[in-house]
Amino acid sequence: MIDHFGITCSDLAASARFYDGVLGVLGFARQMDFGQAIGYGTVGHPDFWISAWEGPEPNREVHVAFRADDAEHVRAFHAAAVRLGAETLHEPRLWPEYHPGYYGAFVRDPDGNNVEAVCHTAPAG
Repeated sequence: MIDHFGITCSDLAASARFYDGVLGVLGFARQMDFGQAIGYGTVGHPDFWISAWEGPEPNREVHVAFRADDAEHVRAFHAAAVRLGAETLHEPRLWPEYHPGYYGAFVRDPDGNNVEAVCHTAPAG
């Protein structure tokens, strides 16, 4: 059900040092680092993300990604969310910067959280 999730941090550098240490002893490591977002997990699949928070304190959004079977289900998720009044953050599309076949759509839920549906096997194009 849950593909990955993320939290935002007031001090990304301090949080990165913390998670590098505590997750390292559990056998997890940085899998991706985009400067303002760092993904931890096992080889090739970041399950947990931290990112910089630029908004007002103390409210910070949470990011949750739900696993979808295929791109059609990602599009259906997006359509249902929009029908229910969600703000679109990112239309359904391929995200090759994450990895080939990564297809996701991002919406804002009623409480302001970033909610995504993703599949990892979408064909290019």
